[in-house]
Amino acid sequence: MPKKITRRDFLKIVAVGGAAGVALKLGLDSLPADEIISKKRLLMGTVVNIKAVGLDPGLAEAAINSCFARMSAHESVLSRFLPNSQLSELNQVGGTHDPHPALLTVLRQSQELSQLTDGAFDVTIHPLLSLYQSSQTLPADDAIQQALGLVDYRKLKFDENSAHFEQPGMSITLDGIAKGFIVDEGVTELQNFGFTNVMVEAGGDLMALGEKYPQSPWKIGLQTPRAKAGKLLTTLNIENQALATSGDYLQAFSPGFSNHHIIDPCSGYSSLELASVSVLAPSVMLADGLATSVMVMGKSGLDLIEQIPNCEAFAVTKKATVLKTSGFKEI
Repeated sequence: MPKKITRRDFLKIVAVGGAAGVALKLGLDSLPADEIISKKRLLMGTVVNIKAVGLDPGLAEAAINSCFARMSAHESVLSRFLPNSQLSELNQVGGTHDPHPALLTVLRQSQELSQLTDGAFDVTIHPLLSLYQSSQTLPADDAIQQALGLVDYRKLKFDENSAHFEQPGMSITLDGIAKGFIVDEGVTELQNFGFTNVMVEAGGDLMALGEKYPQSPWKIGLQTPRAKAGKLLTTLNIENQALATSGDYLQAFSPGFSNHHIIDPCSGYSSLELASVSVLAPSVMLADGLATSVMVMGKSGLDLIEQIPNCEAFAVTKKATVLKTSGFKEI
């Protein structure tokens, strides 16, 4: 027959259990906690911010430094601003041999986006963009039409052996997609070091993997395109997703942002509908290209995003109306 537990025995059990609980808590509290190691550096003409969460700060710092090195190496291939890049060689002489794998990857994604958007995304927009950027005032209509004659993604041919233009005078800019690719490559480098909770952000384009803290995803704020810097329009949680934003405010060619650096390859002018577009996608390269595409396409671009798996969009019109796809979730 079991021994009857007296009130004194019960109090002893409670006391021991409480002490064990305190000891367990103290033991857990003494375990090392993950740290967020963060570094910033100027790259691709913007500030790149890298965060890695882990137990070993030394390893995290080494991973971040390697991440920066990998991103810089790809910039040296894909930047039109670096005279010795392979992209600059392609633009200067109309062709290049043995395209770098990074260049091929970005060109393939660019061609896919061009076909998907019926030409709204077109990396051969560079002659027209250069015309706007070099003009003291808005270019004349005839100059715009002349530059448009050099814009056609179908006349850019490439394979593993070479890349070239079918028409003299053509050139490309990868400004609307290469930064996304380079951020993706930076994330891959951090993963190679074993880090699964990271964020790499470059000028508002980012990839966030895992969590910032246990049970706490990365929280991202989207700024309103017309208010002072720092004022947020909305916030969202991001986990294992990429986010990229395009806007008319980054480089305007006329008052009221009616003409800016995102130009419609069909008309030669900027779309008059949207002020900014943010796209969530599985990769930053895809999000970057889609955000540029929707800026050109206008409101109809959100219908396209609805049809692409694992992609969502948040847009602001020039009249400050908010538009978003059905699956876009805010906090």
